[in-house]
Amino acid sequence: MTALGLLYPGHSAEDDYPRIEQLLGSDIRVDLVHTEIGEDAHHVNALRELGSPEHLAAGVERLRLSGAEAVVLASTSASFVHGWDGARDQVRNLARAAGLPASATSFGFVRAVQEVGAHRVAVAATYPEDVAALFAEFLGAAGVEVVAVRGAGVETAAEAARWGPEDVLRLARESDHPQAQAVLLPNTALHTAACVRELEEALGKPVLTANQVTVWEGLRLADRRVNAPRMGALFTREPIVQV
Repeated sequence: MTALGLLYPGHSAEDDYPRIEQLLGSDIRVDLVHTEIGEDAHHVNALRELGSPEHLAAGVERLRLSGAEAVVLASTSASFVHGWDGARDQVRNLARAAGLPASATSFGFVRAVQEVGAHRVAVAATYPEDVAALFAEFLGAAGVEVVAVRGAGVETAAEAARWGPEDVLRLARESDHPQAQAVLLPNTALHTAACVRELEEALGKPVLTANQVTVWEGLRLADRRVNAPRMGALFTREPIVQV
């Protein structure tokens, strides 16, 4: 059994994670601890507060006691709004507090882009444009070329959580770019676990979504690789037969 610990702000698309457990079809457990969300707003100051040590502390202790092998902050925006250096410090502090390998969804995206062999990407974000631009800057700091950025202007996680598969597909299509080798949907409040493969079939390229990437990053930290084609190209880099 591989146990992953996720710190998930508030309540929005957390039901994606049991679905991902089922789709992985393996002995993987995802333990989710909800952290305080404060103001539900996709604004820079609110997002910085969301990822503050004060908001994460109680959840870290609960995950440490749960037997998790790695911990991931399951929020892209609460990480990248601090910039590359600030997000790196955030993860270091998280690892120190948990006594476990730690990361955040934002860093998971960087490594997932590398995993699928992409160099140029398009960002399909539900966030307002200024927040989406900060994610593009974060990717650029990691050497990822962002050829298109779209911010749909959704102001809250609660609103993003109400989007259905048709809304997600429309955003992905409208955000795609001919030069993009992958399309990234960075909001963990967006339900995407059930439609990753359909998105990739529609766009004809890898699609990386926040909840998918979060679990993949946790598995990477735990040194566990899984082949699960229903979870998209990101989960097809290993043989089907696992040793």
